[in-house]
Amino acid sequence: MTIAVAKPSAWSERLPAWSLFGGLLAAAGLPIYIYAPKYYADTFGVSLTALGTLLFALRLFDVVQDPFLGWLSERLAPRRVWAVAVAALIMALSMLGLFAVTPPINPMWWFGLTITGLFTSYTFLVICFYAQGIAKAGAGSGGHVRVATWRESGTLVGVCLAAVAPTLLMTVSDAPFVLYGLTFALLTGLAVAMMWPEWTAEGHTDPVPMTTVLKDPLARRLLILAFVNSAPLAVTSTLFLFFVESRLGAPGLEGPLLLAFFLSAAVAIPFWGALARRFGSKLVLLGAMVAATMSFVFAFTLGTGDILGFTIISIISGAASGADATLLPALFARRMATVSPNGGQGFGLWAMVNKATLAFVAVTVLPLLESAGFVAGQTDLPASALTMLSVLYALVPTGLKLLAIGLLIFTRLED
Repeated sequence: MTIAVAKPSAWSERLPAWSLFGGLLAAAGLPIYIYAPKYYADTFGVSLTALGTLLFALRLFDVVQDPFLGWLSERLAPRRVWAVAVAALIMALSMLGLFAVTPPINPMWWFGLTITGLFTSYTFLVICFYAQGIAKAGAGSGGHVRVATWRESGTLVGVCLAAVAPTLLMTVSDAPFVLYGLTFALLTGLAVAMMWPEWTAEGHTDPVPMTTVLKDPLARRLLILAFVNSAPLAVTSTLFLFFVESRLGAPGLEGPLLLAFFLSAAVAIPFWGALARRFGSKLVLLGAMVAATMSFVFAFTLGTGDILGFTIISIISGAASGADATLLPALFARRMATVSPNGGQGFGLWAMVNKATLAFVAVTVLPLLESAGFVAGQTDLPASALTMLSVLYALVPTGLKLLAIGLLIFTRLED
């Protein structure tokens, strides 16, 4: 007689805590790149070129910082719970300083100071979070996809809420970003409390040198693929508000359109996970990347008033990005389970290459847009500025996504 063994529930495995913590980190990540530059440009008159140059310099700092944070994460693995608590406190204070405090010094330097504290603590927490996921998932391939599905679903729900929060808060407060910073600080305490039992030392081994990760051919290829594949999202995220306001002529719809993008990604994640378990991660990733490329091409044809078309594009590209957010980290985590079981060194490099794409965008896209005559918030823009905006928002990501597809085709993945 066969005895059926009940499968552990998500609640008994504390997977909802992973979703909440992922959502918190998401609220400190991508939305800050969407809102913070425009907020400082509109509110304090900081030029886009100055902001772009500063962000590029900070991302160059990450080239050294992120691998170091990965090294630090591995060394603090036995006491990771306390390291996470300190980093979360720094992250919350930095968010308050960025949005809830009137700059006591030059706004550009205050932006640089607070954004540095925010992203340093954020990066350390991301590295610890993903590294802990290796031990959580175990050795099997299915465990990594299961953890990634809960983690990235929470991440994208967090992005959705953070993306629309400023717009919603405008209806209840004259200082929506101040309220955003305060709310973020409160949620940080809740997320840290729920994840507290998960930061165990179980499954950790002696740290391995970073060179061990870099010497592994598949790990190197996945890192390169992550860099190229995340660049299109970095470009469109940086230019999203400008495209909606100036190219589509739809100021005020930024929040709903962002919600359409990220909510479709969150809804699609469980389906990508199920498809990957059935057909393999590589084939599913390729299909999602082709869909994203097609959406970028159609975005180039849009003009003033094309709200419906852009909404459809946002839903398709958002759903496609859900595959990137789930399957690539899961594949890398499974490889790290073999190459570097603690995961800190590997995900330190992973964080570095993903943020390097933001450096690429900051130092190229924003200055190019400004050189074409684009001025944030101006209604009477020259045709050359609008054309440049469309090229940068649609055609540049198309080329980058095609390059990523080529890299994936010639990468031998272990499913």
